[in-house]
Formats: sequence, C-alpha cells, structure tokens
Amino acid sequence: MKLIYRNLFAVFIFAAIVFVCADSASAQRREGRGKKFSKAQVEAVINRVEDRIDKFVEHFDDSLDNSRLDDTKREDWLMKRAKDLEKASDELRREFDRRDSWSENKNEVRSCLNIATDIDKNMRERKYSRDTETIWERVRFELNTLADIYNLPKVGAKAY
Repeated sequence: MKLIYRNLFAVFIFAAIVFVCADSASAQRREGRGKKFSKAQVEAVINRVEDRIDKFVEHFDDSLDNSRLDDTKREDWLMKRAKDLEKASDELRREFDRRDSWSENKNEVRSCLNIATDIDKNMRERKYSRDTETIWERVRFELNTLADIYNLPKVGAKAY
C-alpha cells in the first residue's frame, strides 16, 4: 500500500512541475509580445536602421561593381531594391516623426521588411565583401527588432 501512495505522490509532484514550467513558459511568451515600448526606444531602433541602411547601400554598390553582376540588369535591379529600402526607411522616419504614436507606423515597417526580404534572399545566395555582409547582418538584426516591436514577420519570412 505504501508503494502505491509513494508512486501516486511521485506522479502528482511530476504533474505539478510540468504545470508550473508550462505556465512559466507561456508567461514569458506573452511578456515578449505584449511589451510596451516608449516612442524614444522605438526611435532609437529606427535611427540605427537608417544609419545601417545608408552604410549598406554604399558598400553594396561597391560590392556589386566588383562582382560578376557588374553592368547587368540584375545589378541594376538589386541597386534599385537597395535604394528602395533606403527610401522606405526615410519614409518610416518621416511618418514616425509626424505621428504621435509609434504604433501607427506598422505599414511603413512592413514595407521596409518586404524590400529587405528581396535583398536578404540575394545576400544569402551570393558572396559579397566581408564589410557588405557584416553591415547587412546588422541591418537585418535591426529590422528584425522592428518586426518584433510591431509584431510582424521577420526579414525573409514567407509572408513577404
């Protein structure tokens, strides 16, 4: 009889541990998604995005000029997308400054992420200079930070 109670007690303890761990993991997921950001915090991320995109466009242009894509339609298209990303980040900045609430800029962020997905696919397919690839990693990181803030899919997601 003692063995049955001991086993029953062990099962109860195990179930309690599983329940507590599952509840804790669920709370952590909710905390990340529902986190409130101040306008200043979001502005800091947007500033980094803008700076890094500007640097990326410069390095990307040089890398394309030194690649087999030089003087091809593909190079023209890729540079157009890079400049589109630069314009989209500028538009995000303008709209962010114009609006009272940072949460109203979801469409501008989505536009940046959409364009960045095109560039990201190319960056993964080809080799570029170390500087260009490093700067792109930083751009992608900051854009993914914005995606998290605005609850949007990250760069490279099939949603784009």
